[in-house]
Amino acid sequence: MSPLSALLVFAAICMRGPGDVPVPTALIPREVLFGNPQRSAVRIAPDGSMIGFLAPRDGVLNVWTQPLEGGSLVGQPTPRTALRDRPVRQWEFVPGGRQLVYLQDRGGDENFQMFAVDLADSASNEERCLTPWPGTRTRIIEIGATHPNEVLVGVNRRDPRYHDVWRVNVKDGSSSLVMQNDEGWSAVIPDGDWQIRLVTRVRDDGATEVMMRTAPSEPWVPFHTWQFEDSTSSSVVAIDSDGTKAYVIDSARPEGGATGGIYEVTLVPHDTDQRWRILAADDRAEPGTVLRHALTGIPQAISFNYLRNEWRALDLSYEQDFRVIRKAESGDIDVVSRTTDDRLWILATSRDTQPTRFSLYRREDRSITPLFSADDRLANLPLVPMRSEIIRSRDDLPLVTYWSAPTGFELGSSKPVPMVLLVHGGPWTRDVWGLSPTHQWLANRGYAVMSVNYRSSTGFGKAFVNAGNRQWSKAMHDDLVDAVRWAIDQRLADPNRVAIMGTSYGGYATLVGLTFTPELFACGVDIVGPSHVRTLLSTIPPYWTPHQALYARRVGDLSETEFLDSISPLTKVERIVRPLLVGQGANDPRVRRVEADQIVTAMQSHGIPVTYILFPDEGHGFARPENRMAFFAITEQFLAKHLGGRAEPIGDDVRRSTALPQAGGELIPGLDQSFAR
Repeated sequence: MSPLSALLVFAAICMRGPGDVPVPTALIPREVLFGNPQRSAVRIAPDGSMIGFLAPRDGVLNVWTQPLEGGSLVGQPTPRTALRDRPVRQWEFVPGGRQLVYLQDRGGDENFQMFAVDLADSASNEERCLTPWPGTRTRIIEIGATHPNEVLVGVNRRDPRYHDVWRVNVKDGSSSLVMQNDEGWSAVIPDGDWQIRLVTRVRDDGATEVMMRTAPSEPWVPFHTWQFEDSTSSSVVAIDSDGTKAYVIDSARPEGGATGGIYEVTLVPHDTDQRWRILAADDRAEPGTVLRHALTGIPQAISFNYLRNEWRALDLSYEQDFRVIRKAESGDIDVVSRTTDDRLWILATSRDTQPTRFSLYRREDRSITPLFSADDRLANLPLVPMRSEIIRSRDDLPLVTYWSAPTGFELGSSKPVPMVLLVHGGPWTRDVWGLSPTHQWLANRGYAVMSVNYRSSTGFGKAFVNAGNRQWSKAMHDDLVDAVRWAIDQRLADPNRVAIMGTSYGGYATLVGLTFTPELFACGVDIVGPSHVRTLLSTIPPYWTPHQALYARRVGDLSETEFLDSISPLTKVERIVRPLLVGQGANDPRVRRVEADQIVTAMQSHGIPVTYILFPDEGHGFARPENRMAFFAITEQFLAKHLGGRAEPIGDDVRRSTALPQAGGELIPGLDQSFAR
């Protein structure tokens, strides 16, 4: 019997729930849910000779590769990077050569530098930094088959607010300036020759203007303008290799519809003979991932996600491919990587009760060969389904919601259970269906868990996004309250045992829950959440400056002192009557440490108990698995104490992390002892 199987059996026999009642399922170890996956971020080399993926090396996620022959894996995986402190989170093969690149920051500061590895030299695997400028942020703009051995990047070395565009050779490390960004462009779109033809910029009124030019020596002229209401739901996708057409996602939809569509637009100034042709739209959901031809740049397929992810072929020759894949794969499908000649695809199939499965799809004979799963340890665990629901808000907006419950729970026939409201960050992002480690963890511990796409969430049309403008702590919070009321009315949630928990904006929502509706929630868990909107907006990273006008319109202007005070939990801290757990990364560049410090200090000045855990080597969230497991071990004890669920002992999880208690360690049984090193 494996150690994991033995632990599951032991947990099933020994662990008991509230009231010393035996629990029906084994306790799933935190390490399986929040530790390193066995494989993730799978890619195929542009020439189809190998695949690459992230996998643990000495406990840290690094890049590995494995050869492909005849559509099958051969040999053993080879580690290509050797990071020892923080995991690789973004990496890519470089076409035309035998290199890969990855981005890495320090301690979560998000000042990413780009590194290259030469795959031809398997003995040394030397990692070379191509952007060796501390305190600057590198972002990858383009990696394309027409430019072998090169990467187009943006670097804010000259001016921390704006990214200049550089062309970097990954073989010899040489670089050349493509465009100096003196005018505050927030996005740049290259043509097939990697000349910047389109740029975007947010105006002071919140509108987004798109400018174009025909050559580097020519002036910028207007191409298109998205008014403020359309700005978050519209973007430029790409320019074709001929440089004659642009592909854009536009939420204006002149032909009608509540959501945006993807369009082909002639690449000429807007006051000339500019023609727009719609390629696809969905009346429920915004366009999602766009698959483009590796050489021409022309869109071939696009995804839409309302309740679930669905693909639509734009090139009719791909319709049969997706028909075959849909028939063979049960779950939500993503095409995560393709060869330059488009013969081979890497598919990722997601389910709610199984680990993500990666497969190789061969277009020539439309065959699918399984490769591996993200984590085999999840395959036979007592996982629960994620259910979807459309809940109507008090002003009749449809809130796409996902919920999970403990094994055996049936809505309407089972007794209500304690519940955790899990609020997504952003807020301009969304929750999706699939295998959620957090949902599975909470349901396994005896809780229902609910994720609500409240107004301001993206993907559901511009009216839904704009319904959240200037509604932080107001209608956005009402949506969360309405979802909780639905769960109580449906006898899913015990009204006296509902917690609120979230990261980033979700952490802010937690603090709002405990201050604006102090009696509704039994407790709260705030992870890197802002406590005062004014201090949040006044300390944004410099490279967010180009979007400042959008924050002013969607959240509030820095000059509106009274308004920002009115939507900030810090100004209402004396209302808190429920327990709070706070987790913060010391190096967070988005939500600075001061946000956690000031809410905790204010609570202490009012004599309100609070537990505060700081991670000195983390930023916006917890990237290192040791820190992730430590904080969730603490959270598990916190929820068990205040909601009555069950908990796996803390064990060595906290001791192996860098967690530093700042306040209230004594409020969670056994926590102070676990910090002893």
